[in-house]
Amino acid sequence: MPISENLERIKSNLPKGVTLVAVSKTKTQHTIMEAYRAGQRIFGENKVQEMTEKWKELPKDIQWHMIGHVQRNKVKYMAEYVSLIHGIDSFKLLKEVEKQAAACGRTIHCLLQLHIAEEDTKYGMSAEEARALLTSEAFKQMRHVKITGLMGMATFTEDTRQIKKEFLHLKTIYEELKQFPGENTAFSTLSMGMSGDYSIAVDCGSTMVRIGSGIFGLRTSV
Repeated sequence: MPISENLERIKSNLPKGVTLVAVSKTKTQHTIMEAYRAGQRIFGENKVQEMTEKWKELPKDIQWHMIGHVQRNKVKYMAEYVSLIHGIDSFKLLKEVEKQAAACGRTIHCLLQLHIAEEDTKYGMSAEEARALLTSEAFKQMRHVKITGLMGMATFTEDTRQIKKEFLHLKTIYEELKQFPGENTAFSTLSMGMSGDYSIAVDCGSTMVRIGSGIFGLRTSV
């Protein structure tokens, strides 16, 4: 099925207020432009170098989201343009984003990634660590980052009850943490749900879904 038709189908199934991130990792610029011509403007990548190369070549009204695990030494390469970093999984990483955003004269929007799955391979902080970060004096002194919500990935399983339980758990944490006051917090985004489980995520309160294979087909490489 053509990319344009996939996009139309998915968007027609998403409630109003749910943002679609087209996961374009490993996809060619030509393929991304197919989605662009169909109206898609938000794309997600998991490798900073690949995303930066695409940013340089593709239309500048594209919003680039970093959805993968971020190494601190790579932040400087995307600080100039990245629209949203989904995977803030430590205070050290957030501190580096603050540093590089300041160097670029920008404020970078970020999501705290929480570990909600029963898999050790997934990154993320605990709810306790997220609370500690948001209430710390060091975070309150930051002026070039803004925490706009949370991101989480459910366990890779066919057990929909478990997936739903994990998404609802993240939603509960989101509702708690968004009450925390702060000049550099503005919770509006709960990023959860991918091609295989986004319908469950939306039912559980997701406001942003990350879909790759559902739009572009199966990826060709890791």
